[in-house]
Amino acid sequence: MITRDRYSRMVRLLKVAFPIGALALLSTLFLLSRAINTDTPIPFAEKEIQDRLRDQQVTGPFFSGTTTGGDQVSFEAKKLLALQGRLGANRAEDVTALLETAEGATFEVKADVAELDIAEDSAALTGQVYMTTSSGYRINSEKFTARISDLDVTAPGEVQATGPLGQLTAGKMRVFTPKEATSTQMLFSNGVKLVYTPQ
Repeated sequence: MITRDRYSRMVRLLKVAFPIGALALLSTLFLLSRAINTDTPIPFAEKEIQDRLRDQQVTGPFFSGTTTGGDQVSFEAKKLLALQGRLGANRAEDVTALLETAEGATFEVKADVAELDIAEDSAALTGQVYMTTSSGYRINSEKFTARISDLDVTAPGEVQATGPLGQLTAGKMRVFTPKEATSTQMLFSNGVKLVYTPQ
């Protein structure tokens, strides 16, 4: 009986002590927190703000969507600028695009610059452009062009690639899904040369 009374008293005491302790801890959080200085300037130089306003610039843009064929597309860049005099046209810098086909293959494209034109349904990636595929290919060219609404990417100039078969060069490359086909194809053409490396 004495043990039960001690236990009951202890429970009653803890029911009061724990909430009071919690309130004491919370009050110290608010008392010890630092005051916010509202006079701190925005961390941009005045010239940088003027450039952003003049050029209609967006920093760190990200876009994702689905093509008409059900392929997933995501796009991010360091910055995006509106092109003067061209409605719906933009220039992006330090670009990464990820294409994931409906059947699960992935194509990651990195480029120095991309010009996107929504009205023309086109994107042109220039500078050093690299494509890495889930099938093990790494492809390099100076320019890739692509349709925005569908999975159709073309490297119209010389292409250098390394992959499971070895080193490959070609005058042109295209990644697309042919009509009435279910899988995406990667087609190299115009003087294809392969240096086969056995595994």
